[in-house]
Amino acid sequence: MMLIRPVQLGDVADILHLSSKTGIGLTSLPKDEAHLRTRIERSLATWEGTLDKADQGYLFVLEDTQLGKVVGVSAIEVGVGLSEPWYNFRLGTLVHASKSQNIYKPVPTLFLSNDHTGYTELCTLFLDPDYRHGKNGQLLSKVRMLFLAAFRDRFSRKVIAEMRGVSDDNGHSPFWDAVGRHFFGMEFAQADRLTGLGQKSFIAELMPKHPLYTDLLSEEARAVIGQVHEQTAPARAVLESEGFSYQGYVDIFDAGPTLEAEIDALRAVKESQLLRATITPSRNSETEGVYLVANENYQNFRALLVNSDDDIGQLTLDAATAQMLGVNAGDTLRAVNLFPQAGRNNASRQLSQAS
Repeated sequence: MMLIRPVQLGDVADILHLSSKTGIGLTSLPKDEAHLRTRIERSLATWEGTLDKADQGYLFVLEDTQLGKVVGVSAIEVGVGLSEPWYNFRLGTLVHASKSQNIYKPVPTLFLSNDHTGYTELCTLFLDPDYRHGKNGQLLSKVRMLFLAAFRDRFSRKVIAEMRGVSDDNGHSPFWDAVGRHFFGMEFAQADRLTGLGQKSFIAELMPKHPLYTDLLSEEARAVIGQVHEQTAPARAVLESEGFSYQGYVDIFDAGPTLEAEIDALRAVKESQLLRATITPSRNSETEGVYLVANENYQNFRALLVNSDDDIGQLTLDAATAQMLGVNAGDTLRAVNLFPQAGRNNASRQLSQAS
């Protein structure tokens, strides 16, 4: 069975192993044991309530309970930019005009922005390539939205998700080569690693302070602005199916898009239901509906997938599933259909690729 739960200190070895498979571009999961251990400790402190909002972050793991190992991670940052500046580029337009020459020329530009300061962020989504099948990717990504719904008062009004931009296996990023390399004086992979380790002061010290005219960039660099890495396209589709959209903000390193949404407008938040658990020794799981189900226990949050009829006035669990969720008969559960009703078949085809 595949189970979502809060991270534990004992997971550090499994997460370190996962980080060795991420490649360049996933800055929030560097292959560095000391940093990962600190990240886990910060998550534990968040659940314990000992951190200010500026420092709070939740890290979830996907555990293969049969093997007892962590095979995926995903995370929520409570409020970005509250303890250190949060940067991205905003696509905009400057107009150059000359009445005497009868010329009116809109010029596309990139403006340095801190517009998302204070927003909640979905981040650090990575699934072991060996587990990119079935519904694992959907479970790992969407559980965060169910957590937002369950503990809504702990988060901001808006949520963002930075998507990995275009780069190759050797760390070549067309946007970085056209922009970042000239300002930062280092390779994309090095800047990516420093950011992942939390060493971000160089960004404020070295990044361009004035609008950039995108027409002056190479054609290759312009083509990747707002585009995602091929391995990230399914993850983007999952978020967009839940209500996220691209509003013209991109990453300052690789120009990957930042998606955003009102938390209360997310499908999983609007459509999730509070139900009473009914437990039976065993049950037939061959039903059409697939539901993401979680307990309402903040300190011992658990979530997994349950097959059930589409119309679930109540939720019947077998004894093993109830034990995995840590619930008894009559306890409150939160459930949402895994797929939006519209386009369910398209979402199903994307499951094996989400990462």
